[in-house]
Amino acid sequence: MSESPVIRTEYKGLKLIHRGKVRDLYEVDDKLLMVATDRISAFDVVMDNPVPGKGKVLTKLSLFWFDFLGDILPNHLITADVEKYPAVCAPYSEELRGRSMLVKKAEPLPVECIVRGYLSGSFWKAYQNDTTVCGFPLPPGMVESDKFPQPLFTPSTKADLGEHDENISIARMEELVGVAETAQIVDVSIKLYQKAADYALSRGIIIADTKFELGWFGGELILIDEVLTPDSSRFWPLDQYTPGKGQPSFDKQFLRDYLASLDWDKQPPAPRLPDEILHKTGARYAEAVEKIIGL
Repeated sequence: MSESPVIRTEYKGLKLIHRGKVRDLYEVDDKLLMVATDRISAFDVVMDNPVPGKGKVLTKLSLFWFDFLGDILPNHLITADVEKYPAVCAPYSEELRGRSMLVKKAEPLPVECIVRGYLSGSFWKAYQNDTTVCGFPLPPGMVESDKFPQPLFTPSTKADLGEHDENISIARMEELVGVAETAQIVDVSIKLYQKAADYALSRGIIIADTKFELGWFGGELILIDEVLTPDSSRFWPLDQYTPGKGQPSFDKQFLRDYLASLDWDKQPPAPRLPDEILHKTGARYAEAVEKIIGL
């Protein structure tokens, strides 16, 4: 990842409608142009310095999964070929190449669709106090990183930038999106996770959990945003998997561990990151893509 990083995009003639933690979103006619920058966040704070090439890694992986999971659920991708983008995008084609997608303008769900295959993160913290977590009764006697008997669909709210998502119950989700719709979303999310997790396992990676973004387009449920990347998922190396503790991972763990060692209150402004931490983080992302896609 030696190329110049893309930290922030400014495309004259294109209407910027959202700047997220990683992605810049532009409106192009009745479509959206989604650009994955090299920004990286931790503890819901965007860092000042980027991981060069990270946006291309995320885009490559999302494109792979969109194709792989297309038999379960359609997605928002129109094309990732910059030569096929509308003419207004042409002046920016070199920067857009490999890190962008032209997508359908869907109506996103008001909830995050999280599927967990293993006991980790916020669920592990909560489990230590009560084996029923967010309305989900879990088996007693589990240890950190244990595999669940079946994958769990555990929705959360969508927080504003800088805020934290909150886990919610299925009953609360039914209030937000409807009972029948919730049943459909739960079913398809678990199918998406199961197919991806089985494949990743064959490539030496455990997908401990992941966050899907779904939306409605023309009355149809579709997969949107990014999918099954180290930004939206916990990837663990299979050959190092040891239940009973936290696992090494193909994501921001180097970054989180470094930040946890600092006297920083996890509020903006973010501390400046050493090149070594950025390099290690980028290398882990690239390694995950290589293992999964085989490139």
